[in-house]
Amino acid sequence: MDEHGVDYMLLSLTSPGCQGESDPVAARTMARDANDYLAAEVGKNPARFGALAALSMHDPAEAAGELRRAGGGAGDVWGAEGDGKIYYDTAEYDEFWATVQELDVPIYFHPRYRIKQDLAPETRYGSRKHLVGAGVSFHLDLSWHVYAVLSSGMLDRYPGVKLVVGHLGEGIPFNLWRASHWINHPFKKDVRPCKQDYRYYFTHNVFITTSGFFSTPGLKFCINEIGLERCLYSIGNGYLHHIASSRELKFYADTPYENVKEGQDWWKSVDLPENEKEAVGRRNAIRLFKLPLED
Repeated sequence: MDEHGVDYMLLSLTSPGCQGESDPVAARTMARDANDYLAAEVGKNPARFGALAALSMHDPAEAAGELRRAGGGAGDVWGAEGDGKIYYDTAEYDEFWATVQELDVPIYFHPRYRIKQDLAPETRYGSRKHLVGAGVSFHLDLSWHVYAVLSSGMLDRYPGVKLVVGHLGEGIPFNLWRASHWINHPFKKDVRPCKQDYRYYFTHNVFITTSGFFSTPGLKFCINEIGLERCLYSIGNGYLHHIASSRELKFYADTPYENVKEGQDWWKSVDLPENEKEAVGRRNAIRLFKLPLED
């Protein structure tokens, strides 16, 4: 961090995390263990480190309780549970989203690798495993989940919920006009479960980060499309990750995700006006995550 000029890092449990555990009890235990470990590590140097709470989403009430127990810090979820797929746009998750709104903390959505069934021979990804991972399947999978959450009506019931999506919003800002155009079409608008369109929610409830997407033209497009205050600089999702192997927690700095030097070298080259660069690189994150840094 000092070598490359990084002031502050948020720590998080890496993929698949709790969402990779099919046993709800084991997933809940993993979340508690990870959060206790993170809290202890952050406590050693809180001026330089913070953390996102790991959450098992098998049970919405338990997820809400763990978010509260973790001190109301931002949560980190990965898009599916265990050996099946669970999406967080259904009414059963209202208790969780109500707690998120009450605590006024953001929830960071991240994609995960395909589940076992999706990699079976002759399936869409099983026969095309080169498409699995960060380059292709991540943004296809998570963008679908984000569209589902935004259009579910949840944000009409809980308008204070804040969502964070990495990788420059998983491509959604580049499709925002078209997605909003069609959900506003009369034959969609009359039956859609949401009151507003995708653009409204992206400019009122969603924040995006540059994690793993070091493109200056892409960042400038997103700033223009959804607003300067909704774009945050990040090197890797959660900035610095730690992995869980069974019950053992180990640290490693961004590799094999993204490299701190590569991210910082890119950021230094970004030609934004000084006030805009300060907002994306520092001020927006301080305000969103309530970081203990000078705004």
